[in-house]
Amino acid sequence: MTKLFVGNLPFSATEESVRALFAPHGTIDSLALINDRETGRPRGFGFIEMSNADAARAMQALNGKDFDGRALKVNEAQARDRSSGGGNGGNRRY
Repeated sequence: MTKLFVGNLPFSATEESVRALFAPHGTIDSLALINDRETGRPRGFGFIEMSNADAARAMQALNGKDFDGRALKVNEAQARDRSSGGGNGGNRRY
């Protein structure tokens, strides 16, 4: 199983439209479009999980492809280090 990062999505993209874009390249096991926590608005990227062979085909076919006027960025997602970043070190001020 491969997790793909899909970036530079138009803010008008829906799960249905992204699923329709990737479906010709194989079976989609999971799809998540990321929204801003505070505003609920789309952030312009998401993640798709597909089998290794399907993911490789989708990356080759869709990376750089125009989708509603934006050139998609499709590559293998990198594991995120949850212990770093985040500005204030995880301490929230209320």
